[in-house]
Amino acid sequence: MIVFANDTSITHVLLKRLAFLQLKSDHVFLKGSFPSYRAYSLNKMIEKADDNAFFTGLISFTLRGLLNDLNSEDQKIALSIIEKSVPYFNHFKNQKGRNTYNFWSTNPPKIFPNSGWMNLFDHSQSLPDDFDDTVILLMAMDASDSIASEVHQLMQGYANGKDKEIKNTFETYKSISAYSTWFGKKMPVDFDISVLSNVLYFVQQYHLKWTASDSASLHLISRVIEDKKYIESASSVSPHYNRTPIILYHLSRLMSFKTVAELEKYKIELIEVSKKLLSESKNFIDKTLLSTALLRWGVLPPTITIHTDNSLFEIMEDPNFVFFIANMSSMLPNHFKEVAGAAGVGKFNYYCEAYNVALLLENIIWQKRMLTR
Repeated sequence: MIVFANDTSITHVLLKRLAFLQLKSDHVFLKGSFPSYRAYSLNKMIEKADDNAFFTGLISFTLRGLLNDLNSEDQKIALSIIEKSVPYFNHFKNQKGRNTYNFWSTNPPKIFPNSGWMNLFDHSQSLPDDFDDTVILLMAMDASDSIASEVHQLMQGYANGKDKEIKNTFETYKSISAYSTWFGKKMPVDFDISVLSNVLYFVQQYHLKWTASDSASLHLISRVIEDKKYIESASSVSPHYNRTPIILYHLSRLMSFKTVAELEKYKIELIEVSKKLLSESKNFIDKTLLSTALLRWGVLPPTITIHTDNSLFEIMEDPNFVFFIANMSSMLPNHFKEVAGAAGVGKFNYYCEAYNVALLLENIIWQKRMLTR
């Protein structure tokens, strides 16, 4: 649990900070977005502005989940942020009008924005839409039930074994017909249990009819937990999120929305791992994620006290914290993926100060929920 010394209005302060950080006009980043940046893992000194839908989508999705916990004044701020983000998401919608979304702009197409010569390939090498951004943005926009159902049906064609089989995972998982990360038919099948947690959250939120691919995706998550790969090989089983604290954060979100019977048997283990990592962590945002995970699992975490000697925003807006990774090496066969991943080849670290603020806001709200039960 995070305690703030001498501050009784932290929720309002954090929301006002988010409103301030959301862009009011187009420049390097488009209006309605929250700026984010990437740095190549092998050259972290060079940072590039990266206009993507991912972090703005996550912030709006997070705020929607907190609306009922806010007073009327703070609800207005949160709703204003969400409403301003919706037109921005149109830049990332599938070019042919399908209700799927891309990490980078599709109108016009982009890859690695602000990359100089690489942007000559914006059209020819653009990435396909992906499951993660699609479900996050649909939930952020509160898409209709009919759109959710339509997209869910589309997803069924992009599971392992439909057109091709996965090459880049552990042998024991290769026969599991879980969803790939990508909608693109030309992309290799790619498993990420954090992405799958978001997809199944989407399925649960919209009360969609459970499919064989949903069940297979849940089975993959379960197997990864049982085999402890989320601890020992986090970057392999969740290549786009890459670390155990972030995997735990995603699992706890899925499990807290609605009881998932197949995962409940691992709950005590997941809680104990979260407690251990929280006690060992030196990074405040990692502590925030793990604290939120424990709160979602109904456990009051150890107190983390912040003194006002340092600026709250200096603590939260830590450019060294990486929530998401663009991991090109994840497409390689498993052995090469692990070697390249460990070396940092093809790995881009992403940072968004506004999302760090949203993560703290979320934690504060979960604390209030716990303490008022």
